[in-house]
Amino acid sequence: MDNHPSTPVNLPRLLVKGVLLYLLFNLAVIAINPMPAIAKVSAYNGILPGRARLPYGDRPDLAYNLSLFSLEAMIASHEIAGANKASNEYRVILLGDSSAWGFLLHPDATLTAQLNSAGLTTTNGKLVRVYNLGYPTMSLTKDLFILSQVMKYQPDLIIWMFTLESFPDSKQLDSPIVQNNPEAIKALILAHHLDIETKDERLINPSFWNKSLIGQRRAIADITRLQFYGVLWAATGIDQYYPDKYEPPQSDLVADLSFHDIAPTTLSGSDLALETLEAGITIASGTPILFVNEPIYISQGNHSDIRYNFFYPKWAYDQYRTLMVNLAQVKGWNYLDVWNLIPPGEFTNSAIHVSPQGEDLLAKKVGAAILEIANP
Repeated sequence: MDNHPSTPVNLPRLLVKGVLLYLLFNLAVIAINPMPAIAKVSAYNGILPGRARLPYGDRPDLAYNLSLFSLEAMIASHEIAGANKASNEYRVILLGDSSAWGFLLHPDATLTAQLNSAGLTTTNGKLVRVYNLGYPTMSLTKDLFILSQVMKYQPDLIIWMFTLESFPDSKQLDSPIVQNNPEAIKALILAHHLDIETKDERLINPSFWNKSLIGQRRAIADITRLQFYGVLWAATGIDQYYPDKYEPPQSDLVADLSFHDIAPTTLSGSDLALETLEAGITIASGTPILFVNEPIYISQGNHSDIRYNFFYPKWAYDQYRTLMVNLAQVKGWNYLDVWNLIPPGEFTNSAIHVSPQGEDLLAKKVGAAILEIANP
């Protein structure tokens, strides 16, 4: 029998030790920053198939998808992260906004899907395989950020789709994925001399506390939820919310000549983030880029004599098109302008979102351009 009295537990001392250990752990997290590595640990391309487009959405209960700020986690969930490049593959990466991503389109109706179903083959027998790395929100800087992270997947061609709304300097930091990745964006700004202020308040610089484990709880929760939603997505194929009804593009327009903060009626290269395209060419490092001015809805309603649609007064858009054609000729860029390719009836809920039939028209044009570049 043990007659020694038991040592009483010193609860205050135990509590202090626990708090100190927790603080030390958080300091280690801040110092090491394991989030990029954690984000790359994914159930996709292993337990689950890879997604055909980057995660995006605000109705996860209906779309089995969500918007998050970790580009590492987004790319890890994408099919390109698990696709070993075959010797007979001509690999194409598609960049762009919600039009390229395929808003309101089922996965098999997107531009990427229709290009892949066309069975395009190069003259040396390589099968063209296109990967959809478009992401909703209009910003060339957002596209550049994605491009900088996916070049490691060895594309043979990059298709960069855009419209004038992605060009104004004031738009470059509006995308949440840009705002919430300040260090990567600042690195791009400095490396490529982008005309963006690194101290812009839209770049969300995390505080010391926000770099800790507790401060990054939302990011961890989002990455975890992305894995769980992947099970439902894989079972259903649903990756966005498809409303029963939606408002068509605005046809009757306001008699307004304004375009952002650019004074009518002269548009110059200094008003636009053209240096971002040059930065993309640098990052591509010899891989050809096909720049595509994507189709827009052309209104036939009130005041359509001075505006094409909700986005664009005619003076601004016409001068943008002329500027881009001239620049492409001077620079020797691969450039495809399909601004008026798609009839107004094939647009869905926006001046840039099109129907499956509209995507079919676009796929034929883009497919021909791909083969022209692949078969010089």
